[in-house]
Amino acid sequence: MTLCWVLPLGIVAMLPIGVILGVVVRHPRQLSFVSLLLMGMTAVSGIFYPLALQAPYLQVTGQLFPLYWLGLGMRSAMLPAELAATEIGGSWRPVETAAVLGLWAAAATALALLALRRMSHRAAGSRPRAAGHGRAAR
Repeated sequence: MTLCWVLPLGIVAMLPIGVILGVVVRHPRQLSFVSLLLMGMTAVSGIFYPLALQAPYLQVTGQLFPLYWLGLGMRSAMLPAELAATEIGGSWRPVETAAVLGLWAAAATALALLALRRMSHRAAGSRPRAAGHGRAAR
């Protein structure tokens, strides 16, 4: 049952981040920097190595990203309950997982909508005219 709410909530939390990065990246050459950023976030989020075994500052940093909470929720859905002892706090923290992923989903969606709006205005050429450049300047 946990998988039924973690997976959709995790997708809704992570997808807008991809939209924002897609708006920010203007040239294909910049994709390598985005890939490095995402790999760093994955490494710090405890996906490859248990976050509880990392340095305290990395534990705090990793918990700031939605990827940690998505990974925690997925582990809670697929691993036996005894393995919760290896997590920070010794539990799967389902309430915190839902709350953090929900906050990330709301904040990232709002930012993605703003970014898409700015991109569409830029693409449509609807920039406001500069002061003093009206009809007389034509």
